[in-house]
Amino acid sequence: MDFNLNLGCIDEGNLSEISCDKLYDVLVVGTGPSAVSAAIYAARKGLDVAMIGLKIGGQVLDTREIENIIGTAKTTGSEYAENLEKHLKEYCVAFKEGTYVTKIEEDGKNKLITTSDKKIYKSKTVIIATGAKWRELNVPGEQEYKGKGVHYCATCDGPFYKGLDVAVVGGGNSGIEAALDMAGIAKNVTVVEFMPELKADKILQDKLNERNNIKVITNAATTKIYGEDFTKGMEYKNRADESTHELNIDGVFIEIGLTPNSEFAKDLIATNKIGEIIIDENNMTNIKGIFASGDVTTVKQKQIVISVGEGAKAALGAFDYLLKEY
Repeated sequence: MDFNLNLGCIDEGNLSEISCDKLYDVLVVGTGPSAVSAAIYAARKGLDVAMIGLKIGGQVLDTREIENIIGTAKTTGSEYAENLEKHLKEYCVAFKEGTYVTKIEEDGKNKLITTSDKKIYKSKTVIIATGAKWRELNVPGEQEYKGKGVHYCATCDGPFYKGLDVAVVGGGNSGIEAALDMAGIAKNVTVVEFMPELKADKILQDKLNERNNIKVITNAATTKIYGEDFTKGMEYKNRADESTHELNIDGVFIEIGLTPNSEFAKDLIATNKIGEIIIDENNMTNIKGIFASGDVTTVKQKQIVISVGEGAKAALGAFDYLLKEY
């Protein structure tokens, strides 16, 4: 066992600078909840930890209100990100902010990590926790009302719309699952699907048909989301006759899938058909010493609390790997 044990920080309360000349025990790629969890758990094991990413918080920074983190009744995305950073600063973690990883390569047992500013860092293990981005409609009003009536996760934000009228854009499995979730919360749910028929599995469509407060509109292209301080409605075009229609709604959930942030690793790491990194029960990928956690992986449920737990699992998996291999 040959760890670079890091049991105390010289400058407590500040993240140290990452070094190209050092061989780290663990290098975490990403800055969201899963990445921070992985870095903290690895540091708590006395490992020498580095972390690379754009800004602590990741996708959480785009979230307006959060009410599903157990033990925290209510917070905002920015507040939660601040708490992540504060917690991270309690530990010795070398951090490189404002850049991203473009390539990971093997160098014997060790790994070489190249960043967008052409620097190369070395580590015995890597934890990829780069998350995923919601696929967007790219229509007028979507960005303006994001977090103010436009959402991408019914599980996360659905409870805010109790007794109100909402729309779900997307007729695949994720869209119909979201509609079924919302049917028990909202007054009325309208599913808007681009294709002539729903794409969801038959069992989900059967459950949809059992609900009397869900309406389905197919062959419809969403063209606009509008409102004042918050969303008031959306516009769609009937693709068959080109006619334009409006829906008066209080919120819209865009459920057309996620795009994992895994492109930089695909030449080395095995992914599924949609780009999610395939992991085993210890969060290891197909490459020994490279782990992954959170929304970038094949773990089904994309939730903050699950991502945090997965980050911890990945760190513990990396620790066990180091015990056996170094």
